[in-house]
Amino acid sequence: MNTTDHADRASAFATHRDAVAAETARFVQVLRGADLAAPVPTCPGWTLADLVRHTGSVQRWFAALLRKRVQERPLSREVELRLPESEDGYADWLADSAAEAASAFAGVDPDAPMWAWGADQHAGFWARRMLFETLVHRADAELALGLTPVIDPALATDGVDEFLVNLPFATPFAPGVAELRGTGETLRFRATDTGGDWTVRLRPDGFGLEPSPAGADTTVQGSAADLLLLAYGRQHRDAPAFEVSGDEGLLTRWAAHSKF
Repeated sequence: MNTTDHADRASAFATHRDAVAAETARFVQVLRGADLAAPVPTCPGWTLADLVRHTGSVQRWFAALLRKRVQERPLSREVELRLPESEDGYADWLADSAAEAASAFAGVDPDAPMWAWGADQHAGFWARRMLFETLVHRADAELALGLTPVIDPALATDGVDEFLVNLPFATPFAPGVAELRGTGETLRFRATDTGGDWTVRLRPDGFGLEPSPAGADTTVQGSAADLLLLAYGRQHRDAPAFEVSGDEGLLTRWAAHSKF
């Protein structure tokens, strides 16, 4: 890897590392005084307490992977959680989870080879993945409490890219993704506020990103933040936030099989 690539990866890693801390702090603030028994509509069957446990557990697991610089798929996701005795301590526990992550990030070379389930087989994958796991669940908490999530457009653009780049590799834990096949149909996502532009082509053997053509079978336009929430199923494709043109059935098929 040349010097420019290394500098770009280091810069991205720093952005993701800092954003994990900032997003977790926002999440913690949302939780202060909230009823943790409240349901989370965007995560059916979960309460806020479940959402916190999941997010903090993921941060601690990813941190453990980074410390070990794992080279093969782990056989277990078990990690020391140190959960508080009562849910009153969950907000502080989540803050501590972010501190565990920050400790793991310290001194990590984002170019260090590591096993990862996605496209990027380096340590930097895990900081980026942790960020969007945290950010989306922060939005879940806000939506559960009747708040409107505010998402930085640049982070949202990066998040849409991260989702689409890694989705083809998600079949081990999201088998529905394997149904995203076709005969060359194209689905374009365009961020109207940041210029983000992604085109997915469905092929007989799977799907992947390619340069956006002059036209696409289906085009979805909206803000980067709304597109990120759409990608994760937190916004519906029929919402007024989106302008959809072309074959809407293709978007419906995508939405049915792109969950992870």
